[in-house]
Amino acid sequence: MSSVEDLVITGGMPIRGRLRVPGCKGISHRALIFGAIAEGDSHVRGLAPGADVRSTADALGALGVRIHDVDGTTTVAGHGFDGLIEPTTVLDCGNSATTMRLLAGLLSGRPFLSVLTGDASLVERPMARVAEPLRAMGAWIDGRHNGERAPLVVRGGSLTATDARLPVASGQVKTALVLAALQAAGTTEIVEPAPSRDHTERMLGATGAPIEQVDDCSVRVRAGAPSPFDLAVPGDPSSAAFFVVAAVITPGSELLLEDVLLNPGRIEFVEVLQRMGAHIEVQQRDIRLGEPVGDIAVTSGPLRATVVDCREAIIDEVPALAVAAAFADGVTEFREVAEMRVKETDRIATLEQELSKLGVGVESRPDAMTVRGGTPGSAMFDSHGDHRIALAVAVAANAIDGESRISGWDAAAISYPAFARDLAGLTGSVA
Repeated sequence: MSSVEDLVITGGMPIRGRLRVPGCKGISHRALIFGAIAEGDSHVRGLAPGADVRSTADALGALGVRIHDVDGTTTVAGHGFDGLIEPTTVLDCGNSATTMRLLAGLLSGRPFLSVLTGDASLVERPMARVAEPLRAMGAWIDGRHNGERAPLVVRGGSLTATDARLPVASGQVKTALVLAALQAAGTTEIVEPAPSRDHTERMLGATGAPIEQVDDCSVRVRAGAPSPFDLAVPGDPSSAAFFVVAAVITPGSELLLEDVLLNPGRIEFVEVLQRMGAHIEVQQRDIRLGEPVGDIAVTSGPLRATVVDCREAIIDEVPALAVAAAFADGVTEFREVAEMRVKETDRIATLEQELSKLGVGVESRPDAMTVRGGTPGSAMFDSHGDHRIALAVAVAANAIDGESRISGWDAAAISYPAFARDLAGLTGSVA
C-alpha cells in the first residue's frame, strides 16, 4: 500500500483489530459554531481532522472567534452572537456545503455583510434551498444563477420568526434556519417532509438553548443561545461505514470500531447490512450532549441483495453500501438517489463508472441505481475528486486479490486524511 496521490492497494488481506475512526464531521462543525455563539469557553476534544472542518474553523476565525488547540483540546472562546465581527475578506468554505449553509444561517442575523464562496465543486451546489427560507425571515442573500449558487452575499440584520416548511429534508438547511431563529423575534417552527439528522436539536437542547423537538419532522426555536460545553467528539459513523463494509466483504476479517457516534439517524447503514446478512453488533456505552456513543463489532461473511431507500439518514453511506452490493448475491436496488447527483460529484454517475470497473453490472436511472453482485476483480480507479468515492473504491480494492490503483487519492483528505494509514494498520500492510 502507498499513501501518495495515487494509492496502490494489494488486496485480499483480512481486516483485524480495533480502530477508533476520526471524530464525527457533523458534530465537529456544530461544536465549533455552537461554541462560538455561547458566552464563555467551550472545550472540544477529537475534532474531525479533515479539510471541511478546518474550513468552518477558519471562517469563524475570520469572524473574530478565537479558536486554539493545546494537546488535542480545541478551545472555542465564545462571546455570543454579538461577538461576531464583519469579516475583512471573503469566507472560503472550501469543499464544505455544511460550512456554507450553516454560516449562511448564522450570518443572516448579523448586522454586516459577508461573502461565502468555495471550490469549483461547491460553487455549483444548490443553495436556493437554504437562501429562500432565510430570505423569508428577513435576510438579504444574493448569489450567482439568480441567487441560487455561490458565491453567496449575505447582508444580515433583524430577523422575524416564521413557519418554514421545507420541500426537502436536510439537516444542513434545518440547522441554518435554527441558527437564524436563535436571533429572530418570535417563535420559528421548521417542518420537514421527512426526518433529517437531528444533531442540532440534541446538542443545542443539551446546552440549554431554547429549542423544542415537536416530533420527528418539526422543531420550534426562540431567540437565545447555548451555554458553553465540554465535548469529546465521538467517531464519525460515515467514516466507520467504510471499515464496516471492508470487514464484511474481506474474508477472514474481524473488527471492533470503538467510540462511534450511534445516533439512530446515522447508523441506518448497519440495519441495511444486517438485512443483507452481515454479522454486526452494536453496543451503546455513553451519552454525550444528547448523542449515544458506543462500539460496532463486525465479522466477515456472505451478503445477499436488498432494496435500499436512500433517505438523508443514509445518503452519505450509499457509496460504501454500493461496494457491499457489488460483493453480494443478487441485484441490489438503490431508490430515491436523485439527491446524490448534486453532491461533491454526481455520485450515481461516478459510482456507476467506478463499480463497472470491478466487472459487476451497474445501471442507473435519474432516481435509482441497481448493482448486480458478482466476483469483482482488481482495477484502475479514479476518485473523481470526491472523498467518499475514493474511500469506497479503496474498500473494494482491499477485498480483491491482486493490485489496484486509485488516482486522485488526495480527495480522501476532505474527511479522512489517515484512512490509508488506518487501513494498513488493520491489514498488516505497509502504508
